[in-house]
Formats: sequence, structure tokens, C-alpha cells
Amino acid sequence: MWRRRSSVWANLGCVLLVVAGGALLWLPFHTQFELDDWAAELRTRGVPARAVVDDRVTKEGGNRESPSTTMYFRYDLSGRTYEQEVGCVEVCRSAGDEVSIWVNPADPGDFVTDFGQLSGHRGRVQGVLGAAGFGILVLAVPLLLSRVPFRRWFPRRTRRRPVALVRGGGRFTGRSKHKGYGRR
Repeated sequence: MWRRRSSVWANLGCVLLVVAGGALLWLPFHTQFELDDWAAELRTRGVPARAVVDDRVTKEGGNRESPSTTMYFRYDLSGRTYEQEVGCVEVCRSAGDEVSIWVNPADPGDFVTDFGQLSGHRGRVQGVLGAAGFGILVLAVPLLLSRVPFRRWFPRRTRRRPVALVRGGGRFTGRSKHKGYGRR
């Protein structure tokens, strides 16, 4: 009785691991769709401005293979100067380049560039959580599948061997790989 109960808890734990891993893997995709929608909304409702790439800093990778580069933008809005950072993801401009941006009027530190990059380093945490979710799924799915009683649900069918009558009334089962058409 105790074995069955622990098996139920183990199965439930495996299912919960798969659900948690799937949710964590889904998070970066959901976040990216939300950020894309926000960038489109900023382009339609934001205040247009011109920003200048004030500086570009590249930090060594540390425990990563590739270095990370950040651009620092400086722009004026309503008589005030702002400086914000933008991560170099697909486009990385040089210092002194001018870029069109659309600024959130409620938060002047929030903008989208003409090449579609939002200010700040958004989505990093979600990306790390997505990688963790993938790792959990790699471990949890085989663990869950190993607990499924496939043999009970799909029992193996036994193959019946052809039976041949032998002189003397006995039964003979042929185990040869060759068909015995010539025997009678």
C-alpha cells in the first residue's frame, strides 16, 4: 500500500516538474511578444526625438563566450537632457551617430529606437528563466516518460508459430527461417 502512494507522489512530482519547466520556457516568448507590442505602441503614441550615441561600452564575457556591448544614448525632451542605455542586440551604432527615437511621455527614460530596440536591457531575467525551464524539461520529460506504465497499457502480443502435424500424431512447431514448401 505504501509503495503505491509514494508512486502517486513521484508521478505528481514529475508532472509538476514538466509543467513548471514548460511555464518557464514559455515566459521569454510571452515577454518578447509583450515587448514587441509595447514598441509598436511607443511608435504610435510616443513623442519623437533625436538621440545621439554618447558612448559605446563593451564588457568582456565573464562566464559567457561573447562580450556584451551597450550603447549610451543622450537626448533632449521638454528642455531636459536624458541619458539611457540600450543593449546592442542586432544593431550597434558607433559613438556620435544620431538615432530617431520615440519616447514614452509618462516616463521619459522609456523609448524605442528606429531600429526597434527598447531602452534598457529588457528580457534578460526572462531569458535566464527560459533557459532554466528548458533544462528542467530536458530532465523532467524522460523522467516522466519512464514512470508511464506502457507495458500495462500496451501489452506485447505474442506471435503464434505455425503448427504442423507430424507423423505419429505429435505436433511440431517449425523454428526454421526457411519456409518448408517442399515438405509434406
